[in-house]
Amino acid sequence: MNLSIVIPLLNEEESLTELHQWIVSVMQANHYAYEIIFIDDGSTDRSWNIIEQLSLENQHIKGIRFLKNFGKSQALHAGFAKAEGDVIITMDADLQDNPDEIPELYKMITEDNFDLVSGWKKKRYDSVVSKNLPSKLFNWAARRTSGVQLNDFNCGLKAYKNIVVKNIEVSGEMHRYIPVLAKNAGFSKIGEKVVKHQARKYGETKFGMERFINGFLDLITIWFLSRFGKRPMHLFGALGSVMFVIGFISTGVIITVKLIKLYSGLQTILVTQNPLFYIALTTMIIGTQLFLAGFLGEIILRTKNNEERYKISKEINLDNS
Repeated sequence: MNLSIVIPLLNEEESLTELHQWIVSVMQANHYAYEIIFIDDGSTDRSWNIIEQLSLENQHIKGIRFLKNFGKSQALHAGFAKAEGDVIITMDADLQDNPDEIPELYKMITEDNFDLVSGWKKKRYDSVVSKNLPSKLFNWAARRTSGVQLNDFNCGLKAYKNIVVKNIEVSGEMHRYIPVLAKNAGFSKIGEKVVKHQARKYGETKFGMERFINGFLDLITIWFLSRFGKRPMHLFGALGSVMFVIGFISTGVIITVKLIKLYSGLQTILVTQNPLFYIALTTMIIGTQLFLAGFLGEIILRTKNNEERYKISKEINLDNS
């Protein structure tokens, strides 16, 4: 199979039929063997009914329905697990991603041998204040922190080799950072393509300003996990040891000075009356806690079980084995 089109969605009943027809016309024009996997992330409108109807008309349509809204990352994870195509294309269901870009993205993966190609919506039709400017700041921070030189981490239109999506774990709200996850997994050939951005035709955006706040927090998380996720003791243990040693030496110096003054008959104060003693003691306690945090992190990594991150209520045209 050439292509798997993975489409997470939430309450997009108005756009699904049109999107389906558009994708199918592109697939037929290029003679692709394909599948379209719709992941209904807990829609409360008629989105799932429309997916069921489309699946009756087109055997290439597959569907996954969540019991409730679990988030875009979980939807992509479910879609990636079921995708069978040599190339996987992800896109949003709101018609803002242009299916006509698919053939070029497919060629960049199959002919130019990219592991991953991310779309870049260079010209956008979103609000400048609420989306464009925060997006530029977010992308700048993501480039500086991750080292992945992309202009648009948030673009939902991306293409992947099958092996890439099968070897990355998309959890929490990390869908924005799939290129970073891919890089951390060892897939270094990451490209970018300028794609056409469509103005929203139906409904309203499901994302507000909070997604950028969450995005920056996730960026810190992924930076930490990429460097110390497999070895938390290297960070917490090192910091804890340094702080404990500083506190221990400082306490030793304070006590030594006290003994010297007593021996010399000089006026002195109780060690507990010296503010520096409490600073040194606090440093030792924090150092011990950091060391224990690293130790516990190592234990958790070695004993944790992978928990189910979402619940599926229904599937269409998918092997349940």
